[in-house]
Amino acid sequence: MNTSASFYNVLRKALRKRKMNLEGLCPSADAVARRVLEDYGAIFVAGAKVTPPPVCVFVSEEQVANFQRAAGIAQEIINNDQIELQPEAMKALLKARAEANKEDLDITPRDGSEAARRNYDDSVRLWNTRFLPALDYWTSKGRLSGDQADRLRSLPLHDQVSEVLALEKSQIYFSKDLSKSILYSIAAPGTSQHIAMLAFDVAEFQNPRVREILGKHGWFQTVLSDLPHFTFLGLKESELPQHGLKSVVIDDQTFWIPNVSEHS
Repeated sequence: MNTSASFYNVLRKALRKRKMNLEGLCPSADAVARRVLEDYGAIFVAGAKVTPPPVCVFVSEEQVANFQRAAGIAQEIINNDQIELQPEAMKALLKARAEANKEDLDITPRDGSEAARRNYDDSVRLWNTRFLPALDYWTSKGRLSGDQADRLRSLPLHDQVSEVLALEKSQIYFSKDLSKSILYSIAAPGTSQHIAMLAFDVAEFQNPRVREILGKHGWFQTVLSDLPHFTFLGLKESELPQHGLKSVVIDDQTFWIPNVSEHS
């Protein structure tokens, strides 16, 4: 069994090659950014053909558009939906689909074109599909007052995310089923791997052979609890531990997440 390298050690080395540093990517004083990095930062230690984002949290549509333009956008029609990904991610997905098709299987988008590339506004809209109903629920249960709810609604997005994560410590959860962190249900605005064009939500995620084929072509599950979500890392599974990722098996599905247990 391979022992996983330290995620932060691997990340620092990767950033030096890009002439970047950890503070520039994800400031240590920003608790939200660091939480995002440790929960689903696998893309930042991906293979050489992957273009990771220059920041942990995008803050505007313009910033996202500039990154996506620089990374390149490949387009394909899959199951009548226009799918957009980084070029290498798309090549690998099409190869995986071709292999699956030979076995009378398929790999198709879950929920249409939104299964792949998203923009900043998409990430805000999706955040609100979790945040607003949960806010109403906890207000109705008396766990939050009307004034608290109004204040949370009015906060700048980054502050809103920070306070939502703080409320989780009191078991006031904002996920769809109100039972876990909102980050396991939807990404914080500006942080989604879909914005990086390195994520694809797979309709056939429950099929173990489909998961195996995707892994063969560099696509892995990297976000705990988000079962349909696959991330293009452009690596072999055997290489993932040396890239600072560790495996966690839940209900027979393997997730590769940052190994931050020895962070210093």
